Amino acid sequence: MDVDWQEHLRWVRVHDRWMNIVDIGQGPPLIFIHGLSGCWQNWLEQIPHFAHDHRVIAVDLPGFGHSEMPVEEISISGYADTIDALMNELGIQTAQIVGNSMGGFIGAELAIQHPPRVERLVLVAAAGLSIESIRTERTHGLRHRAENIVFFSLGHLASRSHQVALRSRLRYALLLLVAAHPAQLPGPLAAQQVLGSGKRGFSQALEAMCRYPLRDRLEKIACPTLIVWGDKDRLVPLKDASVFERLIDDSRKIIYKDTGHVSMMERPARFNEDVRAFLEEAPGEQEPAPQAGTLIR
Repeated sequence: MDVDWQEHLRWVRVHDRWMNIVDIGQGPPLIFIHGLSGCWQNWLEQIPHFAHDHRVIAVDLPGFGHSEMPVEEISISGYADTIDALMNELGIQTAQIVGNSMGGFIGAELAIQHPPRVERLVLVAAAGLSIESIRTERTHGLRHRAENIVFFSLGHLASRSHQVALRSRLRYALLLLVAAHPAQLPGPLAAQQVLGSGKRGFSQALEAMCRYPLRDRLEKIACPTLIVWGDKDRLVPLKDASVFERLIDDSRKIIYKDTGHVSMMERPARFNEDVRAFLEEAPGEQEPAPQAGTLIR
């Protein structure tokens, strides 16, 4: 709350549309990508921490936050191309990428389609695997879609009323699907999260995630990858973490106990420490961990 965020916000023209981004700090580039109904504020607990020794870029994806809708229909591959083009505009050749939920899906796609761009990849409760069932399993798909719609609707309500997120009981209902203990999130932090909700890109982005296969292409990710998950994630099942770890060759996972879908907000100090340790590892170095690379926090 001590940061003058206006000083670090900027507009960047990408694919003939304006993108709203935060650009702060100096050092190795580190790009944060939010999830569905998200915005750059999803990373408020990380940006100041890493800006001490990184050039931190946090984006509003096209169709979310204050960024314009893209020219073409939203797609996961299109979002990966957008990050690639953004890096060109910012003069960044390669970066460390951190993505939550849909942002993790996009980060994985970027590493597959534009491998030189991604030095290291952090997948935080990444989408792209179980969401495939919306196409193939009608019952589960309808339930999952309903959960997303409920979350979207609550977020849309909160984006119209700042006081919703400041009251603990209403905040609990609003963030129940994404946090294990939503009432414990600081009120000002929770209030900032809803700024990404109720945006035009939601429906197209949800459809894009459902129709784009990822599983069979994960073996193409060659960069070191850290997989971070909460054991009480209500949106993306914990079992997906093991699938990502199995299919990405140079990867390992960390599981946070009593944590939901947004571990960067629920466990910010632990999350920042773990991500920093991963980003600073020398090539070939890896923290000892039990049971095939799984570290339980």
